[in-house]
Amino acid sequence: MKTLSTSLLALLITAATTAPAIAQAPAVALSVPWAQAMCTAWNADPVLTDKLVESGWARNDAGRGFKLMQIYRADCPKSARIEMQIALKDHQARCVYGGAQRDTKLDGGVDYLMWAETPRWREMGAGDYGPMRAMMLGRLHFEGPKLEAMGNMGPFENFLLLVGKVPGDWAACP
Repeated sequence: MKTLSTSLLALLITAATTAPAIAQAPAVALSVPWAQAMCTAWNADPVLTDKLVESGWARNDAGRGFKLMQIYRADCPKSARIEMQIALKDHQARCVYGGAQRDTKLDGGVDYLMWAETPRWREMGAGDYGPMRAMMLGRLHFEGPKLEAMGNMGPFENFLLLVGKVPGDWAACP
């Protein structure tokens, strides 16, 4: 009996260590887990982390130490907004939080709210068009400091491209 138990245990250990890893499905696009991945991707993009400091964008935080960016999918009406907090850390515009909306009141002179329908997010994420064209065509809706945003279209194009680079399940609403 002891030999059978030892053999069974050895078989289970071998199966556990040699079994292929189960592929994890991507998070639903613009969900809380997706926002966390987006935050990580932001911090890996030198255009966002560096250029938004050079332009002064990251310093415009109303003295609270971070800017808020909230985004959502307009065709998912029951879905909550996700939020990214961007702070000046070590001379870089770093995403220090990506997840569920924490703040319900945005400061229009500092913070950003962006929304679009799912097909539009996907088009922007694929690089079909940048933020300027998206806003001019009414595909990307935006609230926030417009002049500041206009001066940062290059970095914001990278932000929109991250939407396409971060894996996400676009078929379901968050």
